[in-house]
Amino acid sequence: MTDDGDTLYSPGAEDAVVLDAKGLRALAHPVRVQVVGLLRKHGPSTATRLAELLNINSGAASYHLRRLAAAGFVQEDTERGNARERWWRAVHRSTFLNDLDLAEREPEATVAYLQSVAATYTMRTQRAINELQTMPRAWRAACDMSDWALRLTPQEATALREELWAVVTRYRRDTPEAAGAPEGAERVSVIVQILPELDAAAAQEDDAR
Repeated sequence: MTDDGDTLYSPGAEDAVVLDAKGLRALAHPVRVQVVGLLRKHGPSTATRLAELLNINSGAASYHLRRLAAAGFVQEDTERGNARERWWRAVHRSTFLNDLDLAEREPEATVAYLQSVAATYTMRTQRAINELQTMPRAWRAACDMSDWALRLTPQEATALREELWAVVTRYRRDTPEAAGAPEGAERVSVIVQILPELDAAAAQEDDAR
């Protein structure tokens, strides 16, 4: 979960935030992870609009926005707001959890945060699959869901992660405005997971008995 580079997709990027204990606890809730993601993806919004997208009531959305604001993830967009309706914007474009000591000090918050992220990825994938038949043929041909079983050392896994990040960084980054994108460009989700199967060795030993 660490990276020493300074790419758009690394903790060194100007618009990235590295989680501390306060931030980790604030994001240890699936709705807050989704709220931050929606603001980053679509730009400023109101509690009412976010509530509609998340299928929750506006009071709950307002509560989560206040918690996120207190932790520094969102802030009020005063240029858009008025006396009746408050608009909110994301402060950062990326979030990183790369402090192993923090993860060990806050195990419950860490697991809750990562489970919320994983659930968000799952919902995004399922939504795309449900819409697959209505996608233009070119996009159906471009879609991919693949997995590979590799046998790596921790050092090799780290090198693989950094190589993948470097490849992704070469492509156009998504922004709410999509500035500079050519005609035909659409939002694409690239989800990378490098997860060790540490129970594999034990399973092999059991099979050998």
